[in-house]
Amino acid sequence: MRYWIMGGGGIGRALAATCAERGDEVSLFSRTDPGLPGVSWHCLDNTDEAAMTALCNTLPLPERVINTVGTLHSEHHQPEKRIEQLQQDALLEHMRINTWPTLALARLLSARMERRQPLLLTALSARVGSISDNRGGGWYSYRISKAALNMAIKNLGIEWSRRFPAACVAGLHPGTVATGLSAPFRAGLAHGQLQSPEQAAQHLLTVIDSLTPGQSGRVFAWDGREIIP
Repeated sequence: MRYWIMGGGGIGRALAATCAERGDEVSLFSRTDPGLPGVSWHCLDNTDEAAMTALCNTLPLPERVINTVGTLHSEHHQPEKRIEQLQQDALLEHMRINTWPTLALARLLSARMERRQPLLLTALSARVGSISDNRGGGWYSYRISKAALNMAIKNLGIEWSRRFPAACVAGLHPGTVATGLSAPFRAGLAHGQLQSPEQAAQHLLTVIDSLTPGQSGRVFAWDGREIIP
């Protein structure tokens, strides 16, 4: 199985390593070389559509694409607790990183796919992007960008069902994983709720292996349960 894995963070590296260990052909696209055995690394800023298109168009299409690129906080922005803390630049930055790369991938893949292409595109989303499941409020930029990603996945699933009926696009919620993204927010987690990147990769690949074109446009948690937008 040929994989493109976008993003070299904790989950991206773990997915690439796990796929390579089980014999898959893996290309990892990130700004820094993770130095993983059996993984072909390509230097790329995954938010740069022009660079992504130029690079990916030189490679044969994969069977599976996993976009792991995402942000929750930075040195300049923290998740908002109140509307007064929301800033336009923070919201736009979250959309640029959490939403746009999946749409950019879909554009370049769609331009190259044949009608019966059995391609699977997945992107890491989040349960907090579910409008129906939002009971806590806050985290405006992150929630909005992930809700937009979920809508993009839904839209693309509808389009691909007509244009590419053998293909599938889905969102994946990895749960709480021990990466830099979750580091400031782990206090109070129940025992066993925090997963290592390696555990998350195994769970996500189990879900990915089970996906079919009939499930296109939907979002699933790491345990296989569907998340209703």
